[in-house]
Amino acid sequence: MSLMINEECIACDACREECPNEAIEEGDPYYIIDPERCTECFGFYDEPACLSVCPVDAIIPDPDNVETLEELKFKHSQIHQED
Repeated sequence: MSLMINEECIACDACREECPNEAIEEGDPYYIIDPERCTECFGFYDEPACLSVCPVDAIIPDPDNVETLEELKFKHSQIHQED
């Protein structure tokens, strides 16, 4: 499942720097996560890096983008096929 950032976001920029997939970008008024690039850090970390650095717990599961582990693995392989 992709993650999303809710209205609790304080736009501190901590999450964007931690994302290995470059899925987080500045939005207005708060940051957004591209569901096409978010793999919940599969292949990099045991848990999503953005969750651990968010000071206000503004990052939550995106109910509109539910994915299985196999789908996350496939997405990771597609994003990082050149690595």
